[in-house]
Amino acid sequence: MKVLITGSNGMLGCDLKKVMEKQHDLILATRDDFDITNIDETIKFIEKSNPDIVIHAAAYTDVDGCESNIDLAYKVNSLGARNIAVSCNKIDASLVYISTDYVFDGTKGEGYIETDKTNPQSIYGKSKLAGENLIKETCKKHYIVRTSWLFGENGNNFVKTMLNLAKTKKELTVVNDQFGSPTYTLDLAKAINKLIKKPTYGTFHVTNSEYCSWYEFSKEIFKIANIDIKVEPTTTEAFNRPAPRPKYSVMRNYMLELEGYEKLRSYKEAVKEYIELLDI
Repeated sequence: MKVLITGSNGMLGCDLKKVMEKQHDLILATRDDFDITNIDETIKFIEKSNPDIVIHAAAYTDVDGCESNIDLAYKVNSLGARNIAVSCNKIDASLVYISTDYVFDGTKGEGYIETDKTNPQSIYGKSKLAGENLIKETCKKHYIVRTSWLFGENGNNFVKTMLNLAKTKKELTVVNDQFGSPTYTLDLAKAINKLIKKPTYGTFHVTNSEYCSWYEFSKEIFKIANIDIKVEPTTTEAFNRPAPRPKYSVMRNYMLELEGYEKLRSYKEAVKEYIELLDI
């Protein structure tokens, strides 16, 4: 298949390339190739490329930045997604849209499934949900892939941040009242590659198995990396960040289960492989 990947130089984009380059004819697009917020540019580029599938991994993902750049958040995450969807529909291409656990408010207290009511609390979550809805309205052949707490080789992420902080700090304070499922972009890319081989269109939660708080995640990172550092738990309120975060955004990969796909491995196994790759 001919697969166009937007945001191809991002953390997920790089792993999608790694996973797919031997199986598919890839078109790797970045903001230098076309502006997703410009519908004419988007249609022109996608019509000319004529892919079978577009994996739309480009987004404005600065959660706190979205709170002070509301127009930009909606322009990129909502209208950008619509522009991609319109373009896909014109050439009868399938669309994979990468979404987020932030579409939920985090109050359910157990794993969210794909049909649960959405209620985003942040501008980031609201703009991504608007993107989902515009895609559903516009593109008949779509996969919406919600994921969470991403870490991967190409890009900044929580694992890298913790390991870098440990080089200069003897003690760290980490939030212990937000829970989610850390997800390795390489595992996510492999799951997406399996998903697109069948026309099982719809919404899917795709995360590594098991869940933790950010505090527990940091403890696991240091344990795997064999780093002796004191880590103290704290509350979300103590950090006072601009954007509200869902307290419990664990997502059950229910639709993958129903479709018979194999569960993604534990995030702990994925972190171990990732840290070995970093050669810390």
